[in-house]
Amino acid sequence: MKVHTGILAALFSLLLCSSVGGQETPEPAQANQSELLQILARNFFEWRRVQQPVQGDDIPRVERPDGWLPDFSPQALEDYREQYTAYIEALDQIDYSNLEVSQQVDARLLRAAINRVYWELDVLQSPHRNPLFYVDQTLGSIFELLILSSPMTVARAEDIILRLNHFPVTVKAAKQNLIRPVRAFAQATIETLSETEQRLRRMETGLIAVFPEDQHRKLRRAVTRAISSLRSYSKWLQSRLDRMQTAFAIGPNAYQWFLVNVALIPNTPDELLAQGRHAWNQAVSWDAIEKNQNIDIPELPLFRNSAQQVEASRLKEQEIRAFLEAQSLMTVPDDLQHYLSRPMPDYLAPLAFMGVTDDLTSETRLDENAFRYIWEPSPDLPYFHLSAARDPRPLIIHEGVPGHYFQLALSWRNPHPVRRRYIDSSANEGIGFYVEELLLQAGLFDFSPRTREIIYSYARLRALRVEIDIRLAIGDFTVEQAAQYLERAVPMDRETALKEAVFFASNPGQAISYQVGKLQILSFLADARLDHGEAFSLRDFHDYLMLNGNVPVALQRWEYLGRDEDVLRLEGLGAVPVTVPE
Repeated sequence: MKVHTGILAALFSLLLCSSVGGQETPEPAQANQSELLQILARNFFEWRRVQQPVQGDDIPRVERPDGWLPDFSPQALEDYREQYTAYIEALDQIDYSNLEVSQQVDARLLRAAINRVYWELDVLQSPHRNPLFYVDQTLGSIFELLILSSPMTVARAEDIILRLNHFPVTVKAAKQNLIRPVRAFAQATIETLSETEQRLRRMETGLIAVFPEDQHRKLRRAVTRAISSLRSYSKWLQSRLDRMQTAFAIGPNAYQWFLVNVALIPNTPDELLAQGRHAWNQAVSWDAIEKNQNIDIPELPLFRNSAQQVEASRLKEQEIRAFLEAQSLMTVPDDLQHYLSRPMPDYLAPLAFMGVTDDLTSETRLDENAFRYIWEPSPDLPYFHLSAARDPRPLIIHEGVPGHYFQLALSWRNPHPVRRRYIDSSANEGIGFYVEELLLQAGLFDFSPRTREIIYSYARLRALRVEIDIRLAIGDFTVEQAAQYLERAVPMDRETALKEAVFFASNPGQAISYQVGKLQILSFLADARLDHGEAFSLRDFHDYLMLNGNVPVALQRWEYLGRDEDVLRLEGLGAVPVTVPE
């Protein structure tokens, strides 16, 4: 879907001259400003679901139209930059300063969503600097289809084959676009692709069992084509490693621009570092106290097998929902579907490393259950999978109920269309982290002390991510230093630590969202309690928070409490220039 400046200009010219009460007016009525905003937002988000790059994070996943293919050719990148400019210019034509606060919130959300396109293309310059970007657009594009928990359909099978056959086109674009590749990201790419043939052949075997029979030959040919193109990409990167740049940091000015203009976080990096260090000290202290209390309590045993874990997860999810209602913490709608566990399918297992292995459904799939795919219980599982193999509740809370699935399913019902489609992780991950501690403090784990240790371990990781993210972004850490720091300080396994460090280095701003978002919610809650006094309802507060969970907390405070200090601070910090890395 291509949108040109001229098309948008014609659209706005038509609307600006539209009749009000049967009479033409040279200036649009206030109602028309709101209409313009909604039309522009609808147009942008429809374009964005086609243009948006694939990534492994589960929160920003979008539903692609049938037949969709990633396009990051040099010409497409030029078009995207032109279209970004057109959208910003179109939004600048709308005077939303006198609209109701709720509509002003929508306008600021739309601007932040448009700014993220600029962040990806011209600040991070992912298509030009990050070889891992093209792993996401190839293997990741297949992962997007494999992760869906709905039954395999003919259309989905055809899309998988279509995307596999498109790998050579994407690899060709990578070789044209990567004019300033970062060596650390290239090395991670080469390592990631080292087992591509084995992984894709295993995926092929798994898909044969669920694919229409008349598609089997096409699938085999497409997999062979995909393997050949990724092997070529890996060799091309290997031959250029010695000439690649080692610097990957974006610098403090660019990071500040992201905070204010994309994430809508009214803080400086130094302020966030101080918050993160305080939270880290607190998490380590509570963890030490908890472990001291539990010194004579045996470790949580692993489930015997995945079937036992699946059933335990089903029962625990129901227990959590009942607890939320019994404690009057928030409303659980009767028609809300469930967040369940499911054994890892054979076709997904080889590419499970490409992202978070859950399907949180979508705006059009609210009648379906959400699922988390799990491995067979084993002491060798990575950090998060291992915790769930002992007690699934911490991950159910964060990823499912009342975390991501619960919050997104409610947000997809929001009467404001912009708030259904604006998703940027900062508020969402903050909510996921916040509800872990909410249920800890509310007493869900009073009789499970070893599970409380899991919650505190999560808290240590989320606090540490603030420092890792910022120090990587401003150039204080190498990827290896960040991985070693995570491995020692959380602690966590080497594989997970290195994977997280690479992800944070190539996606600055994502890792802070957990801790920063949670602290913003706590401040929001405290002010709501003070402002509302005896009329304050924790249930009502949480119901609002979940319905508007995609909205950055600074804007939620403005709408819910009438407090605009964070919005004013965003405006004050917004003039920071963007330093594009060379």
